[in-house]
Amino acid sequence: MWFLAEGVQEGIRLLAEGHPETWSAISVSVGMSGAAMAISLALGTPLGFLLGFTTFPGKRLVRMLVETSLSIPTVVIGLLVYAFISRRGPLGDFGLLFTIEGMILGEVLLALPIVIALTAQSVESLDARLPVTLRTLGASPLQEAMTCLLEARHGLMLAGVTAFGRVFSEIGICMMLGGNIKWHTRTITTAIALETGKGEFAQGIALGLVLMCIALLVNIVLTWLRRRGEA
Repeated sequence: MWFLAEGVQEGIRLLAEGHPETWSAISVSVGMSGAAMAISLALGTPLGFLLGFTTFPGKRLVRMLVETSLSIPTVVIGLLVYAFISRRGPLGDFGLLFTIEGMILGEVLLALPIVIALTAQSVESLDARLPVTLRTLGASPLQEAMTCLLEARHGLMLAGVTAFGRVFSEIGICMMLGGNIKWHTRTITTAIALETGKGEFAQGIALGLVLMCIALLVNIVLTWLRRRGEA
């Protein structure tokens, strides 16, 4: 286990000294994940709210499709997006393959079902008497929806944090759509896989430490949100 201890020591040194390759991978991961989450929340939150708040023909089918998409392997998502943005694909003219924008597109497809499903679940878990009470008090449909949205705020935040943790730690989509290009599309997870395969444990451990710290922070936030939601 001596090499692991040395790797941790060297990894901390790389982070402290601002090792360019290490921090490049970190910045790409943070920027890509942040952009993907912003898009996913902007699209998924209203869609999830509508799915949980309203009743419409085919709602069960839509709910089933959303929940089924949660279990799709990330490499399958990467393969589908690859087929669309490759040179022979319908979006090939946009030049998205092996770019951060292409990675963001794939990560959005990964995060969107999570946001929609958890948002709908949060809205459906509200007290069934709340909408009736609001209507009795003369609330308009918009006021009713906004009040329910406010009451479900902890569940909505939980959906966002859960999706972010999934996106930030993902590797298959990033590898297939980004190509793991140094200084450009290399993320924390793809860099760990590459450096470990090369026997460069120090940089891999340095990035692993960052990933573990962020995962710990995400779990702390998730626990706090669950407790707030149960209170």
